[in-house]
Amino acid sequence: MFENLSERLGGVFDRLSKQGALSEDDIKTALREVRVALLEADVSLPVARDFIKAISEKAAGQAVTKSITPGQQVVKIVHDELVHVLAGDNDNAGELKIDNAPAPILMVGLQGSGKTTTTAKLAKRLTEKNGKRVMMASLDVQRPAAQEQLAILGKQIGVDTLPIVKGQSAVDIAKRAKQQAMMGGYDVYMLDTAGRLHIDEVLMDEVQSVRDVANPRETLLVVDGLTGQDAVNVAEEFDEKVGVSGVVLTRMDGDGRGGAALSMRAVTGKPIKFVGLGEKMDALEEFHPERVAGRILGMGDIVSLVEKAQETIEAEQAERMMKRFQKGQFNMNDLKQQLEQMQKMGGMEGIMGMMPGMGKMKKQVEEAGFDDSIIRRQVALIQSMTKRERANPKLLQASRKKRIAAGAGLEVSELNKLMKMHRQMADMMKKMGKMGKGGMLKKAMGGMFGKGGHGMAGELANMDPKAMEAAAKQMGGKLPGLGGGAGLPPGLSGFGKKK
Repeated sequence: MFENLSERLGGVFDRLSKQGALSEDDIKTALREVRVALLEADVSLPVARDFIKAISEKAAGQAVTKSITPGQQVVKIVHDELVHVLAGDNDNAGELKIDNAPAPILMVGLQGSGKTTTTAKLAKRLTEKNGKRVMMASLDVQRPAAQEQLAILGKQIGVDTLPIVKGQSAVDIAKRAKQQAMMGGYDVYMLDTAGRLHIDEVLMDEVQSVRDVANPRETLLVVDGLTGQDAVNVAEEFDEKVGVSGVVLTRMDGDGRGGAALSMRAVTGKPIKFVGLGEKMDALEEFHPERVAGRILGMGDIVSLVEKAQETIEAEQAERMMKRFQKGQFNMNDLKQQLEQMQKMGGMEGIMGMMPGMGKMKKQVEEAGFDDSIIRRQVALIQSMTKRERANPKLLQASRKKRIAAGAGLEVSELNKLMKMHRQMADMMKKMGKMGKGGMLKKAMGGMFGKGGHGMAGELANMDPKAMEAAAKQMGGKLPGLGGGAGLPPGLSGFGKKK
């Protein structure tokens, strides 16, 4: 999401950390570089100027220069200020007001910003995570097949849509949606309005008329994160004419510089409620300023990582896995389960982006040619084995290896690397099961799925990044399944190398 900015700031703070004692001139030089990095990331000039001014005031004087770890002190000040810029003063800004059923949510924005897809994504989220009964209605009578598109998406995600009646105006559809939502006992009804290629009077008049009919609890502006500073201008215009309660930034997984997100809250005063991170219907995340600030500064986002793990694995399954791992039982079925879970959690890139200190390894991973296609190939190799071979990989002889590799359309060398990785992971799981009082594995699983919800997430989120790195070194300095050689754990080095 903020790869370039994160890389630039990481370089600045690395130099600060290595210097030991810092003079005020050192801090000024570093902040000058931070300002350039912000401007290059497309953050608006007034926001960048205010940001640097606030940090300068907090970093001035002896608090930093006399600190034992001055570099970390500066990073903390920058982190706190980033959170303030992204969140403002309201702690609960990201929560949707969906009380007083049926609660109307009005979706507005320019054409092509991803309004219809975002409407469906949010409806799916409200249904599955919040347990709400949702209905969607398309008010877009301008774009060909816009209403049909929402109906198709509704079928895909299992959410009701208002039946299409040709020839009705947007206001008439809004009135009919309100009536249907009340009669049908829905908790929330979502109104997907029409967009234009640019802001004009016709668009604003239509949206204002719909707003007056629906009296929405939330008016969410959907803007394309790739449009940069223009997204902020669009937000200001819509807020002035219609009144916006929150913003959804789409395409934040693209190669945009992310400055719109940093400027949006500061310039408009409107909270970013969600970010779209892909085309899939579940690729919509809540916008947590603290977590985003942590990702930008390379501190990772352990809380989100644990939440994703909770979503992709059931407690009973985790308990069974834990018992097996503690006994040192880790076969190819277990490995396949781990690889599939990695895919569900956003693949290698998604996981590494959330792990403290792992952002720096991204280049090594890319240079080694390691990407998510390797995980798919590994799963294909395991699926090529018989049930007995998966349960006991030691049975595999040379002739069987050839047939398994051929069945997956791969080389025997890749199967050998997979088997080596499996052996190393089995050894590591055994060590983790026994390590420390009660076992590291048991504590981790207990915190993730036991009482108290995010016990493990909370502990890890509050952990100092240096302590996280030390813990990683204790484990051999490697992530399981990521290969020797170019900084990757053994078993995967060479797996992705181009031939």
